[in-house]
Amino acid sequence: MKIEKITKNNIEVSHVTADEVLVTDVQSALDLMMTVCYETGTKNIAISKNLFADRFFILSSGLAGEILQKFVNYQFRVAVYGDYSKYTSKPLKDFIYESNNGRDIFFTASLEKAVEKLTAN
Repeated sequence: MKIEKITKNNIEVSHVTADEVLVTDVQSALDLMMTVCYETGTKNIAISKNLFADRFFILSSGLAGEILQKFVNYQFRVAVYGDYSKYTSKPLKDFIYESNNGRDIFFTASLEKAVEKLTAN
């Protein structure tokens, strides 16, 4: 795992990259959050959707809800970026839409849009 700090509008975002899936369950999400906070001091995370287990995007598994609730409970903001066009699930599309209208969880097409959402004033 590699963490790069990006600063925009005087707000720091940690961009997390890796060669393997990082978030497979609630514990791995908590480990990610604590590592990012410890290493960078920020609670804003931009991360590729490819670093999440495929099960995360199957809402009926409950994994997305459990993980994203942890982000909110620990006052982290996260933007998951990538291509969502392969997903045809209406509940997932609705979930992404509702998340993007909130303040803490975002799903965007690119890293640039993820950073933009996390650093908007």
